[in-house]
Amino acid sequence: MNRREFSAGTACLVAAAGLGLPHLAWAQKKPEEGQEYKALDKRVPVEAPAGKVEVIEFFWYSCPHCNAFEPQLTAWSKKLPQDVVLRRVPIAFRDDFVPQQRLFYTLEAMGKLDELHAKVFDAIHVQKQPTAKEDQILAWAEKNGLNRAKFQEIYNSFSVSTKARKASQLQDAFKVEGVPALGIAGRWYTDGTMAGNMPKALLVTDYLIAEARKSR
Repeated sequence: MNRREFSAGTACLVAAAGLGLPHLAWAQKKPEEGQEYKALDKRVPVEAPAGKVEVIEFFWYSCPHCNAFEPQLTAWSKKLPQDVVLRRVPIAFRDDFVPQQRLFYTLEAMGKLDELHAKVFDAIHVQKQPTAKEDQILAWAEKNGLNRAKFQEIYNSFSVSTKARKASQLQDAFKVEGVPALGIAGRWYTDGTMAGNMPKALLVTDYLIAEARKSR
């Protein structure tokens, strides 16, 4: 099935395949290319500074598996060495995903991403507040103390539109089939389906970070 034809559930399940638990991770096994991860045919440019290893999390706010993975990713990110940079990229398998891409980049532009990123997940998955359309997103922003007019101005700006378009181009470059998923150093891709679950995908990511260091 074409990834842009996925239902909301399928789009998440393809890559999540069960989030699993950290203690279920395989024991001292070297990940194998083509099984636990894949190497990209063409390297993808990274935004991280020279000497840094960039890790991208591809996600969708409405994905329940991304919501469940978020605390695990946050805990993992707090332990990253200084030469590793985590970058979140909202995907759009269909046009109706774009409003939430814009939401992410609007929060980023307003300097509110760290404060409100987790609250978007909470609004959708705990409070069951609709946030799929612009008017719903504006209502959420105002409810969370943001100036509605300023938010809407940035939300519809050329800059945010450009970032959303580039995010979609990036997901195509990594051939993302579902979320959550991880891209490493512009060279490799893994997700819950390939690794077995997302905690294992983080272990694969750790391995690939080490591989990226070897080729500096």
